Amino acid sequence: MSMIRMRRLGMPVLIAIAAALLPHFASAAPAAGQAEQASAGRQTLVHDGIERHYLLRVPADLRPDKGRVPLVLVLHGGGGNADNAETMTGFTAKASKEGFIVAYPEGSGRLKGRLLTWNAVHCCGYAMEKQVDDVGFINALIDKLTQSYPIDTGRIYATGMSNGGMMTHRLGIALSGRLAAIVPVVATVFGDEPQPAGPLSALMINGALDQNVPNAGGAPGGRGASAWDGMPARPMLDQARFWAAADACASPPQQIDQATTTQWRYTCPGGKAVELYLVKDNGHAWPGGQPGSRRGDTPSQSLNATDLIWAFFQAHPK
Repeated sequence: MSMIRMRRLGMPVLIAIAAALLPHFASAAPAAGQAEQASAGRQTLVHDGIERHYLLRVPADLRPDKGRVPLVLVLHGGGGNADNAETMTGFTAKASKEGFIVAYPEGSGRLKGRLLTWNAVHCCGYAMEKQVDDVGFINALIDKLTQSYPIDTGRIYATGMSNGGMMTHRLGIALSGRLAAIVPVVATVFGDEPQPAGPLSALMINGALDQNVPNAGGAPGGRGASAWDGMPARPMLDQARFWAAADACASPPQQIDQATTTQWRYTCPGGKAVELYLVKDNGHAWPGGQPGSRRGDTPSQSLNATDLIWAFFQAHPK
């Protein structure tokens, strides 16, 4: 869909697009276990003349004398927000249990705090159309958090779902010197990504039943397809091939077939890792998490993405 046509869309249509593209924008109360964690709460950061927002969760017993801790950035999907990402993934409860800081940055949009998107070059919506500098925002956010909290700069990680997963790929490319590992969930690459400056461990998680981001590549599905710019997605495995090439991994990858997943695992030098999981009974959802909205796909419960992601992050510092 052309950019001109996108600009002519009325607000009701834009809302429908966001709801269909990445159906996880309904805010909800904190998930069980989140009350156990001290919270820095909702924060603001002015970047590029724009007031940006993020939700920050800090372990209750965080003290500088106890050593530095990891930072995990969790990016919501298109049409989502920080509250939604927190509820959907359960990363706050994981951070409380494991003792790391988690930040939920928010994209941008026409409505305050709702229907927000990330500029992942070819997707999605408002952020893409306006060419919002989301890489600069996340880089500035990392600066702010590392200056304010005892964060281990060798253990800074990023993950995100769908449009947030596409943005996670972009962050990995642009900030490979700062991030130790990334995990895009139900996301894609487009084939024209620049090479990152350095190697980076990457784990991808996709759903075999995903109708929004097609595993075979091509045009996006669902009513939200028009929030893309018309560039077709590459096949699912191209995500792993991209990072395997960037990390100088050996090909072909080992393929491991199990009852509920198929895993591709590359052998990589320098302690790096590139893996991709295809969850056979998962659609466009965060496996093991909460549904993003009433109309969203029901997440598979055969794999807990948050547990898998944290284990991958723990195993791969900078």
